[in-house]
Amino acid sequence: MAPETFTFRRIGTIHTPFREAAGTPIQPVFGAGVEGEVEVDAAVAAGLDDLDGFERIWLVYALDRAGPCSLTVVPYRDVVAHGVFATRAPSRPNAIGLSVVRLIAREGARLRVADLDVLDGTPLLDIKPYVPAFDAFPGARDGWLAAGASGRGRADDRFHRG
Repeated sequence: MAPETFTFRRIGTIHTPFREAAGTPIQPVFGAGVEGEVEVDAAVAAGLDDLDGFERIWLVYALDRAGPCSLTVVPYRDVVAHGVFATRAPSRPNAIGLSVVRLIAREGARLRVADLDVLDGTPLLDIKPYVPAFDAFPGARDGWLAAGASGRGRADDRFHRG
């Protein structure tokens, strides 16, 4: 039987220019050109070998400053409430974030990255390569977003602890 809880450990820290939720890009596409650094713990740095051949990588991280879970939310890109699983709102049952960023360079246990939408000091849980043949589905349906989003690309503080 599978466990009901899981324990993850921080493998590093994501450093960005964003100190608070308000004004932070809500998705990597809205953070185009924003540069930062991923600092990986020395104990797992060998896992970065061969990553530098990829243009983009997935960062999996803990949304450590997200507010309490709400199963119905008004997401940044709409004015109508939706189920949290139909959104990318950070106040979720398991506060886990996922961003695809551009890998600029590896410098030892540090990755220079761009196109960031993450708060400074965010705990890193995992890194995976972005593989276009596996990860891109052009033309896929995009649910309620197809009706026209608000155009908002920056966060306010509605989903974060104060």
